[in-house]
Amino acid sequence: MESKEGDGRNEAAESDEGRAHQRARRSLCRARRVVVKIGSSAFTDAARPSASDQSTAGAVFDRFAAMTRDLLTPAGSQSSKRRSKELVLVSSGAIALGLEHLGMTRRPGSMPALQAAAATGQGLLMQRYGEAFGAHGLKVAQVLLTHADLANRARANNAREALTKLLHLRVTPIINENDAVAVDEIRFGDNDELAAMVASLIGADLLILLSDVDGLLDLTNRRVPFVAQVDERTEALIRETNSSVGRGGMKSKLESARRATLAGTPVVIASSRMPNVLERVLAGHDVGTLLPALGEPVRARKHWIAYTLRPRGAATVDAGAALAIVRDRRSVLCVGVTGVRGSFVEGELISILAADGTEIARGLARLSISEATRLAGVHTEKSEPLVHRDDLVVLATTS
Repeated sequence: MESKEGDGRNEAAESDEGRAHQRARRSLCRARRVVVKIGSSAFTDAARPSASDQSTAGAVFDRFAAMTRDLLTPAGSQSSKRRSKELVLVSSGAIALGLEHLGMTRRPGSMPALQAAAATGQGLLMQRYGEAFGAHGLKVAQVLLTHADLANRARANNAREALTKLLHLRVTPIINENDAVAVDEIRFGDNDELAAMVASLIGADLLILLSDVDGLLDLTNRRVPFVAQVDERTEALIRETNSSVGRGGMKSKLESARRATLAGTPVVIASSRMPNVLERVLAGHDVGTLLPALGEPVRARKHWIAYTLRPRGAATVDAGAALAIVRDRRSVLCVGVTGVRGSFVEGELISILAADGTEIARGLARLSISEATRLAGVHTEKSEPLVHRDDLVVLATTS
C-alpha cells in the first residue's frame, strides 16, 4: 500500500507540473517585448564560410532577419496587430568574426588580443546585421554596454530610455558587450548575463537564450522541456562547455535564467539552429527548456542591487541575526555581525553570510568597513544598521 501511495503522490506531482508547464507555454503567446540572446555558436559557420560557399556567411544573419520580420507588425497594419512584438537582440559573434578576419584559429587568452578581435569583428557583425535586416525592410541600431553602465543607476536609466525609444521607432537594437574597452572589473560574465540584465532593465515579457543545444539535457541526452525552479537536481545536469569562441555554457544560462525569472521574466533556452525557433516559442510550442517566472517579481531596484551590482565586501552574522534577516526580513544590525572583510564604503554592495559561509543576502552598506569593524558585535542602546532592510535582498529561503 505504501508503494502505491508513493506512486500516486509522484503521479500527482508530475500531473501538477505538466499543467504548470502547459499554462506557462500558453502564456508565452502574450509576450510582446522579447529579448533574444544569440550565442557565438550560431555564428561559427558564418565566421568560417568555405571558399566554395560564400553564401553561408549571410545565411545565418538572413534567417534571424526573416524571423524578426515575421514577428514585427508593419506600421499601420491592423490585421497582424495581435502578433506585434518588440525584439531586442543581444548578439555574440563579434569576437568570432574578428578572430577569422585576423587569421586566428582559437580564442586568445590575453585581454589585448581579445579586445583587438572584438574591435575588428564588431563592425563586421553590424555590417552583416544591417545588410540582412535591410533586405527585409528593417532597421537596426548598435548598442554597446559594459557592466559599469548598468551598475550605475543614472547610466542604466539612460540606456533604458534609449532602448525604449528605438523600439518605439521600430528599430531593432543589437546589443553586445563593449569588449574593445571592457576589462574584468567592468565586464559581464558573458552575454547570457548581459541578456538577463537587459530583460530586467526594459521590463521584457520573455527572455530567449539561443545556443547550439535543444535546451537543458538530462543524463540520457533528452531535452528537459520544463524546469519549475533551478535547484540542485537541475544543476546536476550541467555539462562543461568546450567552445573555442564563446564564454558561456549551460551553467551560465541557468544562472542567468534564474535571475531573470526572479525579476518576473520567463526564460526559454533553445537551439539557434531550429527553423523558425522564435515564432515557435512565441506560439507556445513545446520548444527548448522553459523556466517560468517565479512568484512575485523582485522589484527593479532590489533586482539591480542583488544581480547587477558586485559585492565589494562581506559581513558574517550569527545564527540569531541570520534567522531575523531570512525569516523576518529584518535589517542587518551591527550587534549581530561577527566579522567583516573586503574594502567597501557607505553605499557599496556587500554580501551577508551565515556562520557557515552561505550567502543569505546582499545589500547596500550604510557604513564603511572601518566603521563596521568597530561596531561589529557591540551591544548599544540602539544598534546601528550595517544594511537597512530597504536596501537588502534576501537570497536564502526558510526551511
